Amino acid sequence: MNDDTPVQTPPTGLITPADFTTFMRNYQDMVFSTAARLTGNDAQAEDISQEVFLKAYEHFDMLQTSPTAGGWLKTVATNLSLNHLSRYRNRWKFFSEYRRDDSAGESETPDVDFAAPDTFFSGVDADERRAWVEAALEKLPEHQRVPLVLYHFEDLPYEDIARKLGVSLAKVKTDILRARTALAAIIARSGAPHENFSA
Repeated sequence: MNDDTPVQTPPTGLITPADFTTFMRNYQDMVFSTAARLTGNDAQAEDISQEVFLKAYEHFDMLQTSPTAGGWLKTVATNLSLNHLSRYRNRWKFFSEYRRDDSAGESETPDVDFAAPDTFFSGVDADERRAWVEAALEKLPEHQRVPLVLYHFEDLPYEDIARKLGVSLAKVKTDILRARTALAAIIARSGAPHENFSA
């Protein structure tokens, strides 16, 4: 007696643990770096990375074949990091006042393009430059680090940064300029080989 029952095959869109594990391995460094640069804290970046990949799992049927999966993950990591920073500020708002001194003279901020932080160095390879920059970024105050990262590492224009952070365009430019100056001082003190990049 012939058994004509068709062989059951898994649906083509079925998510397997192996598929998602491979997907995570391909993008986990990028997601973690994005969160770490914005938060300045590795433990917080780990938590955010886990949340990013939980969201990715929910949309994996679309992401696993999407050529823009990396961009989607970076956007989610950026937004979750900014949300985390916002919640942290609100949690401690009772104990400290926001800084107001940055508002003075904002309208006179020059409209300039800033060189990326990884151009600060001379005679070192890309991995070493990245390590120096990321270590220095962790030492910047949040109000300087976040716009600098969004501008140089996430390639967001000034207008988008101002909108995401809820501040003026002039303040974004002021904070990026001050962040570069502070980053220059931190890197110089660290002993890294660098160019004159604070100008």
